[in-house]
Amino acid sequence: MDILPLVDGIGEAPTAALFGLITGMVLGFAAQRSSFCLRAACVEFARGQFGRRMAVWLLCFSTALVWVQGATLLGLMRVEDARMMAVTGSWSGAIFGGLMFGVGMVLARGCSGRLLVLAATGNLRSVVSGLIFAVVAIMALQGVLAPLRDWLAALWMTEGGRNVNLLNALGLPRGSGLVLGLVLAVLALEIARRNRIGTRVLVMASGVGFAVALGWVLTFALSAVAFDPVQIESVTFTGPSANTLMFFLIPNPVLEFDIGLVPGVFLGAFLGAWIGGDLKLQGFEGAGSMTRSITGAALMGFGGMLAGGCAIGAGVTGGSIFVGTAWLALTCMWIGAVLTDLLVDQRGIRGVPAE
Repeated sequence: MDILPLVDGIGEAPTAALFGLITGMVLGFAAQRSSFCLRAACVEFARGQFGRRMAVWLLCFSTALVWVQGATLLGLMRVEDARMMAVTGSWSGAIFGGLMFGVGMVLARGCSGRLLVLAATGNLRSVVSGLIFAVVAIMALQGVLAPLRDWLAALWMTEGGRNVNLLNALGLPRGSGLVLGLVLAVLALEIARRNRIGTRVLVMASGVGFAVALGWVLTFALSAVAFDPVQIESVTFTGPSANTLMFFLIPNPVLEFDIGLVPGVFLGAFLGAWIGGDLKLQGFEGAGSMTRSITGAALMGFGGMLAGGCAIGAGVTGGSIFVGTAWLALTCMWIGAVLTDLLVDQRGIRGVPAE
């Protein structure tokens, strides 16, 4: 893939933003048309069900593994160069942040990525929750919450100045990640068959995983031809949401992959909703619903920044390259979400409105 003419024509930073826009549009369209949502899959699991949402999430996750690991084997991506792998990880951040994010996404009725997709369909609740999420993420990154985040993250760090590659740490052979992805894909298809999920939904669910691989491959290709250092990254929403908000608030902002990603997801989801006839203005259902959503969004903003990524950023993007802390964060997100559904929505803790 020769992208040098494009880089020479519009510049490195605009190219990065364009790649983010393309990746985001693919993900937004596919996520909207498939109703992809980790929170919904966790709720199904908590209630002893392996239904439509579980099949969609598992198919997305497995196809991300297949596409990314396949691209790695073909030399289109180098895992060790990815930003998430090349920096020191935080085990404690993954645990505390993952649990907080899991609790937050159940309270807010969607993870950060799902909120952005819903906002594009006219869901005003998601617009407000998404803004709260982005503001708290900024506060955790460089504001009043940054010292607390740093302290929690420093409790237990990875060694050697890098994150842990689970495949290498377990001594697994080259190609084992691809095999795992194929096995999980078969499981996802079996769950889909039992729930009679149509081909269109399955293709769109796979498209979310493909978008993750697309981001990795495009940023890796750009890093190979760019004069200035380029971060090799893919889909995540905690940092990009904060960066996109700041882009419109500070003088002389800089274009980058993140700045194209968030608008791209919004545009892709809007297009999907328009085609499917899903555009509809919706608001909060009452004061209790508003309090619950804002609380959940705040927990996700801080938790996602502490964990090193959101449900998609850590859970799918980081998981697709077997980042150790990302897999731990994803596990803790599941635990936090399942416990919250059990204690809040199924048993109704006093003072917290059920969904």
